[in-house]
Amino acid sequence: MPIPYYHVDAFTGELFAGNPAGVCMLSAFPADSTMRKIAAENRHSDTAFVVPRGDGDFDLRWFTPEVEDDLCGHATLAAAYVLTLRNHTAWPVRFHTRSGVLTVTREQDGFELDFPARPPQPCETPVGLLAALGLDTGPFMKSRDYMVVVDDAAQVRGLSPNIAALAKLDIGIAGAIVTAPGEAGVDYVCRFFAPAVGIAEDPATGSIHCTLAPYWAGRLGKQTLRAQQLSARGGSMQCEIAGDRVKIVGKARLYLQGTIAL
Repeated sequence: MPIPYYHVDAFTGELFAGNPAGVCMLSAFPADSTMRKIAAENRHSDTAFVVPRGDGDFDLRWFTPEVEDDLCGHATLAAAYVLTLRNHTAWPVRFHTRSGVLTVTREQDGFELDFPARPPQPCETPVGLLAALGLDTGPFMKSRDYMVVVDDAAQVRGLSPNIAALAKLDIGIAGAIVTAPGEAGVDYVCRFFAPAVGIAEDPATGSIHCTLAPYWAGRLGKQTLRAQQLSARGGSMQCEIAGDRVKIVGKARLYLQGTIAL
């Protein structure tokens, strides 16, 4: 069963930046075990599996190299971008996912993802998490993932966490977000680590802005914010609060197109 396959760099307008995602275009989902093996073989943070529905919408699932994901921004952006390459003309696109229906609108200079807001709540610091991140202190909050706020972008940029120690912590599938006020026209910066699900550091993450955008909107008194992910590859996105939704705008570039031969 040949599967059309695309490797897309998401949340960037340039190749070799942003977050690489795999996109598999299917007529029906294969066995979960097959999708897990494909994602593990790809070694991207997430691989998207897209199946058209009879009503014109699409079913969408995401797999990390270790688990099925419940929400993924960059692979959703990549999937929408691939639809443009395949001459899809009906926009916005509606993806049916584990996190409900996600709508993607084609913009003149990118794509707008309509995602659920996940505001963070104060929580106790999990034992060992600060030390594994290489931090001494910081207020901790949590939605799906843990989030720690530090003073400035230099601290986020200079982080050198102990990935092996992070992977051993008893925090379930949650990852760790580190964020700070931005610089040079950026409202906030961040990095994201989720080794428990096979992602040592995610280069450019969409889903964490469901948590980050509500936090920074409240702190800065702004509804529209510019964010930058300070990973080695880097990533940029614009976020807008819309009630209980977060709209995330980003670009994408095709790196590779081919066929998976099963």
